[in-house]
Amino acid sequence: MKEKKTNAARILDRNNVAYELIPYTVDPDNLAADHVAAELSEPIERVYKTLVLHGDRTGYFVCVLAGNHEVDLKKAAAVSGNKKAEMIPMKDLLAVTGYIRGGCTSIGMKKKFPTYFSSEMLDFDYVYVSAGQRGLQLKLNPADLLRVAEASTADIIKEA
Repeated sequence: MKEKKTNAARILDRNNVAYELIPYTVDPDNLAADHVAAELSEPIERVYKTLVLHGDRTGYFVCVLAGNHEVDLKKAAAVSGNKKAEMIPMKDLLAVTGYIRGGCTSIGMKKKFPTYFSSEMLDFDYVYVSAGQRGLQLKLNPADLLRVAEASTADIIKEA
């Protein structure tokens, strides 16, 4: 049986990017990155989450960071040219991005938003991000992901 490709996977194909589609068991009560990492038997530092924020000056933008980190709203605002930024309400995620919680990815959103990956992502030879639906992850080289997502790297992580 041919596996169903997500929009994000088709975009990677068009850009000649090597990747693997990795299925995992979804727990609707636990969509957190640590659950995904456990399902993949991978360290949480390699499983990246995609967060959508709204800035007071530039509007929507995207931050992608390891599942064991939190976004620093002040750093994210500064890097995106805003004075203030906040996470968008979960109820707005589908309308803004075309993706649902637990299946949001920086590739192939409804509109192209400025996108910032936490800098340490480039320390890895591969990382995982959502393939655009719950239960499916993309395993790929972070430099390729950065290029296809037309993103830049930045210090956006809240210090512990």
